[in-house]
Amino acid sequence: MAEIKDVLVPDLGEDDVEVIELCVAEGDDVEAEGALVTVESDKASMDVPAPFAGKVKELCVSVGDKISQGDLLAKIQEAGGADSGDDDNSDKADDKQEENAESADTSSDADAEEKSSESKSASKGGSSTIEVTVPDIGDAEEVDIIEVLVAEGDKVEAEDGLITLETDKATMDVPCPQAGTVKSLKVKEGDKVSEGSLVLILEVAGSGDAGADSSESDDQSQSSDDDDAQPSQSDADDSDDAQASGGEEEIEVTVPDIGDAEDVEIIDVLVSEGDTIEPEDGLITLETDKATMDVPAPKAGTITKMLVKQGDKVSQGSAVLMLKVAGSAKSSEKPEKSDQKAKQDAPQQQKSSDKSDSSRPKPPPVPHHPSAGEKKKSGKVHASPSVRRLAREFGVDLTQVSGSGRKDRILKEDVQSYVKYELSRPKASAGSVGQGEGGLQVIAPPKVDFSKFGEVEEKPLTRIQKLSGPNLHRNWVTIPHVTQFEEADITEMEAFRKQQNKIAEKRKYDFKVTPLVFMMKAVADALKAYPVFNTSLSADGESLIQKKYYHIGIAVDTPNGLVVPVVRDVDQKGIHELSKELLDISLKARDGKLKSADMQGSCFTISSLGGIGGTAFTPIVNAPDVAILGVSKSEMKPKWNGSEFEPRLMLPLSLSYDHRVIDGAVAARFAVHLKTVLEDLREMLL
Repeated sequence: MAEIKDVLVPDLGEDDVEVIELCVAEGDDVEAEGALVTVESDKASMDVPAPFAGKVKELCVSVGDKISQGDLLAKIQEAGGADSGDDDNSDKADDKQEENAESADTSSDADAEEKSSESKSASKGGSSTIEVTVPDIGDAEEVDIIEVLVAEGDKVEAEDGLITLETDKATMDVPCPQAGTVKSLKVKEGDKVSEGSLVLILEVAGSGDAGADSSESDDQSQSSDDDDAQPSQSDADDSDDAQASGGEEEIEVTVPDIGDAEDVEIIDVLVSEGDTIEPEDGLITLETDKATMDVPAPKAGTITKMLVKQGDKVSQGSAVLMLKVAGSAKSSEKPEKSDQKAKQDAPQQQKSSDKSDSSRPKPPPVPHHPSAGEKKKSGKVHASPSVRRLAREFGVDLTQVSGSGRKDRILKEDVQSYVKYELSRPKASAGSVGQGEGGLQVIAPPKVDFSKFGEVEEKPLTRIQKLSGPNLHRNWVTIPHVTQFEEADITEMEAFRKQQNKIAEKRKYDFKVTPLVFMMKAVADALKAYPVFNTSLSADGESLIQKKYYHIGIAVDTPNGLVVPVVRDVDQKGIHELSKELLDISLKARDGKLKSADMQGSCFTISSLGGIGGTAFTPIVNAPDVAILGVSKSEMKPKWNGSEFEPRLMLPLSLSYDHRVIDGAVAARFAVHLKTVLEDLREMLL
């Protein structure tokens, strides 16, 4: 009966990581490298893989537990016939999971191949240095190094990540071709590299030539004696057998093990029907929530039929294409076994390429997945490759995005929200706010911890505040404001308004006449008298756009913030019609039912605080308008009529205007015209 073994937590690079997900349950069968649990540190989320295949007899952790290196993770009944992995699992519990999995899954023949190579190298009695270069990374050139994972003096194992590269399609690690010590680093973060670029100098034991030669001789000798001992070994001899038989066969290439991801989207198809491919060539590119990865070709051959297309969703085992390959007696082997063989041979292929011009293709670097663990994070930005790719498409600087995921990890939704916010926030043009001499140069606001002075509460801005705030700031800093103050005697106007309301009440009208409708009519009349107020600056600032219509924006205070609906063709409407329309748009504004079209096309804006109070204020011009009228609370004041003081109802007016377009004298005349019309409405008839 197979032995039940303890599975311990490997070296995760950090102490006390949290278990955030159980990937298996008691009684489940797991494959070597299959995820057992998912843990999360301050820097990354990663899966802890099974070191060997078997059945889970007992899980010793639960979600929320804190675990460290050496803690008991699970008890697994090892699958029969995996004796070769026993010593490694018991003696090397602190080694990387990848090495344990390889030793558990590889037959004695494959072990002999590596051990023979190592022993012959060691027999030389010394060490040598090799140059580690960037392997085949497809057609990508000048790829950014976004992280350096090792330092000079570090000891590395075969397949350890050395640097992390980021292309337009993926984030990937460049693996170490063999174990050794880093003697000299030749690159740094931010450098650009291509295939063949020198990464570092690695000191390895013995001679690379001896290792390569012994590997080849052992491969030939072992294949004749132990042909059925290990599937991966027989896979290695498939091409030789096929050449001897001279036949061809068609195989189905499927999606290999991609972890627990299902229904993964194909974002790129890298080949087409009729293409001739080599082993490990990328076939399709998949994008999960955690990584972007290529599905490699298991063998060399010619593509006879594509079974998927861009945009399809696939899972482990899904058919990708039909491939015509040289005949093989072992054609029923599972695709994942060929993947394991390719993984074992990768260091040997790299050794051969360092010393000789080998015709076999170099294995491409594997895109980094958070579950791989042991990747040293820079702490700058925590985001998956798919999120980084999305950010590049939109030109988003991820350092400016706040993450909403666990431990501030940036999600796709965070990038989308940031883009929507930035698009709704107009930026001042270079002509308005320069970055050089003469531009707006201000220091950053101080960062203050208000909580140290007392109790605080943080409340988010409303949607309207987020949208209007940047507009107001742009208008204030880019428009040279001047405010003209005036007072209008509205005693007669107010008496007329009250009289009209009494008539409306008797006739049972469903509206009341407010002072604002008279101001709207007066503004329309003033705009006709002084057309420069009914213009807008052109986009290049070289001309004025003269408008032939008279649409007035009315600032309305709502529970969610300030909005400015527009009343159209004010000059063509009477007092009653304007009163009805003003009532309707005010109700819509307060109920949040205004549409975007309801707030566009204004020529001039009125902001009335008369119902609240105040004597005067400086309203901000609502671009692209060139002026705005502020109205404060009316007040009864004594006014000299030539013979005595008499009480008169005075209305304060505050006219702000864009001094680039309107001169001060014209603004003063406009204000006086408004005053005159409001004091005597008959002026509008002249």
